[in-house]
Amino acid sequence: MSLLLLYKALHVFFMVAWFAGIFYLPRLFVYHAETSSADCDATFKVMERRLLYFVTPFALLTLVFGVLLIIAYGKAWFAASSWLHIKLLLVLLLYVYHGWCFKLLADFKHNRNQHSSRFYRIFNELPVLLLLAIILLAILKPPLY
Repeated sequence: MSLLLLYKALHVFFMVAWFAGIFYLPRLFVYHAETSSADCDATFKVMERRLLYFVTPFALLTLVFGVLLIIAYGKAWFAASSWLHIKLLLVLLLYVYHGWCFKLLADFKHNRNQHSSRFYRIFNELPVLLLLAIILLAILKPPLY
């Protein structure tokens, strides 16, 4: 078994685990924004915090194995892979999104949420669209420039 294939398998595994959480967390935010019950509010705060802290290591390990893949493929491959440059920009947006989730979590924690459940429903769709574009780029590898 080659290291390259191991890196690729672990990169995909941790990405799937990360996305399981990153898809569910904003859904919790939707329900949290809709609740007026103090008991439910407290429960959502715990669930959101635990979920975000649970999936964050998966986000970091996705990054680690992605970087190892780039190193394993080499500089010439990286320079010639224009699709990868676009993919990396989209991945950067996902990490910004992930960081934004920490800010939203803090807002709920301190009872400062200013967003409606509709906002969170739309917010919930952003990683879906980014993931679709990233997968299309990674599988199709279109020559972009």
